[in-house]
Amino acid sequence: MTYIQVIGGKKLHGDIEVQGSKNAVLPILAASVLHNGVTTIHHCPDISDVQCMIRILDSIGCKIKKEGSTIIVDATQLNNYRIPDEYVARMRSSIILLGPLLGRQHFVTISYPGGCTIGARPIDLHVKGLKRLSAEIIEANDLLTCMTTKLMGSEINLDFPSVGATENILLAAVLAEGTTIIKNAAKEPEIEELCEFLTCMGAKVDGIGTGTIAVQGVTALHDCEYTVKADRIVTGTYMAAVAATGGKITLRGAVKEHLEEVIGVVNRMGCITQTSSDGITVIQKSRPNAYDLLRTKPYPGFPTDLQSPVMAALTVAKGNSILIENIFEARYKVVRELIKMGANIEIDGKIAIIRGVKTLHGTSVKSYELRGGAALVIAGMIAKETTEIHSIEYILRGYEDICRDLQMLGANVNYMEENM
Repeated sequence: MTYIQVIGGKKLHGDIEVQGSKNAVLPILAASVLHNGVTTIHHCPDISDVQCMIRILDSIGCKIKKEGSTIIVDATQLNNYRIPDEYVARMRSSIILLGPLLGRQHFVTISYPGGCTIGARPIDLHVKGLKRLSAEIIEANDLLTCMTTKLMGSEINLDFPSVGATENILLAAVLAEGTTIIKNAAKEPEIEELCEFLTCMGAKVDGIGTGTIAVQGVTALHDCEYTVKADRIVTGTYMAAVAATGGKITLRGAVKEHLEEVIGVVNRMGCITQTSSDGITVIQKSRPNAYDLLRTKPYPGFPTDLQSPVMAALTVAKGNSILIENIFEARYKVVRELIKMGANIEIDGKIAIIRGVKTLHGTSVKSYELRGGAALVIAGMIAKETTEIHSIEYILRGYEDICRDLQMLGANVNYMEENM
């Protein structure tokens, strides 16, 4: 089995190009099945979740061609309404295919999705929203079967601004009859990108980037070409890394407008950030400052996906920090691994109290989910001696090559094979 070995103690210096956004490209790939034709998507990250989505699209009749970071999807021969269980169990975001397949062929069956173990993440908002569009949904034997004779536009007020539910309802509404209005919609940049992609294909979407999205249904879409923006969570992970280790890095392609809250957080941790049209530069000259109270919130608040990487940096901060996790109840699984490395962290429900220590020490740890795994890599870079991170398949779901990126910034981070 492959693991990641980190030898800590090095400051980060240099610049890298940030990969395309995982959370944007997955719904965009799902959206490609709405069109009875060809879509071309550039700057796609080479991560296991994208590979899984490609296999799903192939299994339902799409023809896929990959050229470097470009994926070309020909969905003219769509011929299957059942999403294979093996892929659904592997990737939770496979649920995003409900909306577009219901819109395109009016019938789809999928098992309950798997993925990272960071909380329940119920899909009730997806189901309620699709029912409002005149879909009939049968839940039995761990399967969701969705069908309709015709999707009809409706007004839907989400109880919570769920990203996944917003995406599924939006995708189903594109080919529905009439107008769909989604209130309390998620405003994450990935929603905005999905709307831009759909508009590129000929969908009629208003309110892009706001909490109220209106979709006027169309009867057909057309071929289009789209370039995915840089991944804001990967960007934020590397910002947290340099905040922890010290140094100066430039993240080319990073979108400042997607990271205003994150920039504010690392600045309070003692960093100096410089932004331009080319990307973001982060400079850290000393041990990080503590952060008195940081709460995760839906966008434009601080993203839950960056809570664990920032926590890793705060383990060596000058003073005590408090984090409150408001989105996923099981996001603190990484804490016991950080404690093994010498971190002083106390958990009380949603609250994490981090008392900064001068240094961590290397040991063998295990990742339990995607962002917690990345946090352990950061912890390894600030630890004395060697850290081994196991179960890295979670990390590969969202980071194209975390070792390559950090090596380019001067870190001693490598993939290793266990001796059998």
